[in-house]
Amino acid sequence: VQLQASGGGLVQAGGSLRLSCAASGRIHISYSLGWFRQAPGKEREFVAAVGWRGRYELYADSVKGRFTISRDNANNMVYLEMNSLEPEDTAVYYCAMSNTAVAVTTGSRYNYWGQGTLVTVSS
Repeated sequence: VQLQASGGGLVQAGGSLRLSCAASGRIHISYSLGWFRQAPGKEREFVAAVGWRGRYELYADSVKGRFTISRDNANNMVYLEMNSLEPEDTAVYYCAMSNTAVAVTTGSRYNYWGQGTLVTVSS
């Protein structure tokens, strides 16, 4: 399985970005998807996850109410809509796929990872 993330860039504080991630290859019959991020000098952290049917979403407290995760099963895509961006959101964002149907927050539960896309929020 390959995951290709895109949509990162430079944005001013208060702005918005939409990240996309396309999955391809031998994809499990049902899978959950997530976004993680890693800021310079910090450990990777969970951002958001969505279950197989797209009805159950999980968010980190730091992004709740500002970010929205969604998925398109027909096209094996996952998105992260990011609004009201803050400088603290600056990081490399990674999409990930888990061979479990339920949304999970732990990185070790994910089987595949994308290459990451850089989001920079200026103050």
